[in-house]
Amino acid sequence: MHNAMGQNWLLLRGLAREAGHWGEFLPLLQSHFPLAQIHTLDLPGTGQRHQETSPCNINKITESVRAQALSLNLLKQPLTILSLSLGGMVTWEWMLKYPEDICAAALINTSQASLSPFYHRLRWQSYANFFKLITQSNRFKRELAVIQYVANNRAQYEKTAKEWARIQAERPVSFKNSFRQITAAACYRPEDRKPAAPVLLLNSRGDRLVAPSCSEAIAKKWQLQLHTHPWAGHDLTLDDGAWVADRLRSWTDLLRNESSVI
Repeated sequence: MHNAMGQNWLLLRGLAREAGHWGEFLPLLQSHFPLAQIHTLDLPGTGQRHQETSPCNINKITESVRAQALSLNLLKQPLTILSLSLGGMVTWEWMLKYPEDICAAALINTSQASLSPFYHRLRWQSYANFFKLITQSNRFKRELAVIQYVANNRAQYEKTAKEWARIQAERPVSFKNSFRQITAAACYRPEDRKPAAPVLLLNSRGDRLVAPSCSEAIAKKWQLQLHTHPWAGHDLTLDDGAWVADRLRSWTDLLRNESSVI
């Protein structure tokens, strides 16, 4: 199954984000995997599915995303999944329930309630910022505030805020769906077993939303490989997409080489 590594990618975003928020990372990833198919899907309640109601638990979100993947014939060969935060929880659940679907997964800045306290999974310093975002009616100012919190590369703040404000205007994520996704994430306690597929964990030392210790706890529990970015924020692919793409290419190359030896 390792021979399929990095050939059929699926990318999943996190809380209240959609496929459009991958931005310039998509062509960057394609340049690192020029022969690969790269797909994106939206979680229910976001993106192309923003008019749907998000389930309140990870299991149902996972079933919904998998059903969409099946309908689009994305499972014709095993998936290599790259997912961020909430998307990482969906990916973990997917690997546990349908191991034949996924040959490998890389999870960015994710967490699990069974391994980390709630004040690490959503850092207490962020609570006041959420209340400010809820009351901010100007899309640009709201998205700029989001970016300033989840990213540390200041040079791209204004440009990205304009793009994210456009996305929110075209495919708005409701407060109701955001809250339902938060509820799903907060309650996620997966079965106490390791996925069959190889898992790579990536986290950011400068993450102000989810404590880096959350990824460290998963890595320690299941003896998984973890790479830590020294300065990036929660949205690691926005801050330093090249670093992520380089790690993914090295990881998939290593797994394929190990498979050929075996």
